[in-house]
Amino acid sequence: MSDLSEANRKLPELLAPAGNAACALAAFDAGADAIYAGLSKFNARERTENFTVDELARVVEYARTNAKKVYVTLNTLIKEQELPEVVENLAALNEMAPNGILVQDIGVLRIIREYFPSLPIHASTQMGFHNSAGLRIAAELGISRVVLERQITVEEMRLMAAESPVELEVFVHGALCCGLSGQCLFSSWLGGWSGNRGKCKQPCRRRYFSRHGNGFFFSTQDLCTLEFVPEFKKLGITALKIEGRLRQPDYVKNSVAAYRLLLDSEKPDQKLFGEARKLLAGTYGRKWSHGFYTNTSARELIKHDAPGASGQLLGKVSLIEANGFGFTPSRRLYLDDRIRLQPPNGEEGPAITVTRMRCDGGSVTKILPNHECFIFCDKEITPGSSVYKIGVDYDNLIKRVSILPEPKNVLNLDINIAAQRIEVAIVNAAVSTWTAELELQPAQKHSLSSEQICSAFTTIGRAAAFRPGHIAVRVQGDYFIPAGELKKLRQSFWNWVEQQVTPDKVFSCSATSLEHFHRDYLALKPPPLPEWRPETVALRPGGPLPGKRKALKATSIFDFNKQSNEVILPSFCPEERLPSLRKLLTEALNRGIRRFRITALYQLDLVRELATDQIKLVSSFPLPACNSMAVCELAAHGISQAQGWVELEHEQLTALIAKSSLPIEVYRYGRPPLLTTRATIPVDGQVRDARKEAFLVRKNSRTGLTELFSRKVLSIPRVAGTMDFYDLINANWHEANTAEFNFTCGLK
Repeated sequence: MSDLSEANRKLPELLAPAGNAACALAAFDAGADAIYAGLSKFNARERTENFTVDELARVVEYARTNAKKVYVTLNTLIKEQELPEVVENLAALNEMAPNGILVQDIGVLRIIREYFPSLPIHASTQMGFHNSAGLRIAAELGISRVVLERQITVEEMRLMAAESPVELEVFVHGALCCGLSGQCLFSSWLGGWSGNRGKCKQPCRRRYFSRHGNGFFFSTQDLCTLEFVPEFKKLGITALKIEGRLRQPDYVKNSVAAYRLLLDSEKPDQKLFGEARKLLAGTYGRKWSHGFYTNTSARELIKHDAPGASGQLLGKVSLIEANGFGFTPSRRLYLDDRIRLQPPNGEEGPAITVTRMRCDGGSVTKILPNHECFIFCDKEITPGSSVYKIGVDYDNLIKRVSILPEPKNVLNLDINIAAQRIEVAIVNAAVSTWTAELELQPAQKHSLSSEQICSAFTTIGRAAAFRPGHIAVRVQGDYFIPAGELKKLRQSFWNWVEQQVTPDKVFSCSATSLEHFHRDYLALKPPPLPEWRPETVALRPGGPLPGKRKALKATSIFDFNKQSNEVILPSFCPEERLPSLRKLLTEALNRGIRRFRITALYQLDLVRELATDQIKLVSSFPLPACNSMAVCELAAHGISQAQGWVELEHEQLTALIAKSSLPIEVYRYGRPPLLTTRATIPVDGQVRDARKEAFLVRKNSRTGLTELFSRKVLSIPRVAGTMDFYDLINANWHEANTAEFNFTCGLK
């Protein structure tokens, strides 16, 4: 990708967040090339408004007719019993034909690839791809674009982009998560509200207490990369992504406009950067940073003495009454501005739009600085809350949203071209095949290609009642058709369509896909349980012994020894460390290790280099296996035993076991990291939150990562029909302070 000449290199796509239709239109108006949006369920921002199927179909149709793109987020982990609903959603998406589906769950990925192959698959940042080995696996999985892990540096990105087999998308602006994407259990541990399922309660933004004092130890600054835009263009990055599906149209408009300025400029100067920063100042976020893109920024990303709230601080609540609250703003406040009330403990407070306010005894539309005022609202307000301005009055575009176009009926075409004839069959309509006579000449230089035919027949007028969907082309021989003749054929075909095809004659091809899925799903059966079901115990150097003599002893690949039966591979391996990891794998194999615990997809690219039929691959946290489709995908890549996802409750584990094509292992005991980060955390040892919940912060000097653990040890009962995994790397046997995580209370 980096070898593209300046003349031929395309500008990166500018990709904007859209939590609703108004945000989508605001993004397109401001210069976004594309938006990403989600339905009401199964996306990583379920807390926002999101779209109904009909609303999203209308936005997709609007984008298509205006040369814009829409990507749909289906990027959460899916429970076994949710699979039928997910497939129904995919069938609806298949009909509207967005430009791509973002996924996290490899089970969803498998369903799309096998049953809805016309939908392009994009890997969400939640999949955690962060090195070139992962990109190679992504391509093999059928992924066309990868949204890179946000905790990589620009230098690592440069190495990956040089020979990437897939398109690369990177975040350029917005809020950052402290933890590695797709691995965070922090919110889930505190009540089942999983960030991996779009329900994060943002515990990283809260205040914590330690022996060194208190602070916001896990709250990152926001990302702003205006200065990196020229470098991203040079690297050939396909898309630049703005975070913010929880935000409103004013944020979308200003952030898109700022990055559009930089993208369209060949040589941006300081004046242009100043204009862009001025636009971004109206987005009311946290303090800006370069995120994890430089080592310096990663070290300075967390300012523990700065509250985790976003917005412009206006003041503190001084009065609370049943119908509202009083405070004295330090800046002007207008009717219809949006504010957030942030409790002192850092927990998420209510956000409101100011619809009525009082000053000097009367209702007003504006409050000047340092004037005491009263804001009417029906929210519960915590004493001492800070008041942040998070947005201004905006045009909600109600009229334009109400007239978004109806989606057109899709016609899937099968085109066959021979020397004397062209035939176009509409595979999802009860009509005859359109034919036309041809007199083709053999090609002298450039043969007629399938791509040319697809491109020609895709072009239709805006007024057409139908639109082309999937187009399959067969050209029997090497021929040439002049562009003018091809245009006439296209016009003749679509004129015939307008006369012969009516909506009642068109049927859904997705119905066939649904039927095939349900047939295959019903046939899924678990394999017979092996006679010997070993338990595995993960050990640290000098730690407690396994307990049972027959237990398999698993150690980190950095620590394996003569007693090791199995090695655990690191879930995160920066690009520059891949060669050393490959050497360790070879060394382990040469020393008799035959069991390898796969914790991330990139490792599938490394283990196949071992060139032996004797190795056994076992999946393990944090590589998620939430449902039987994910297990099927793991099995297709050589995994012979899967660990059920650690967040799952008993009911869903049981449902997974009943459909799994592989033996299932359960993480029964240990301290899984709740959060893992490359950021410098300004505290170590024990910390507590306002509710006295205790945690441990530990820096791993070998990996350079910092991990957060609960003081409580995860301990759950044995689950029938499974194998057991005990993790003693960060725990000891028989600790008294235990918790069952979501096992009994349930995963949201």
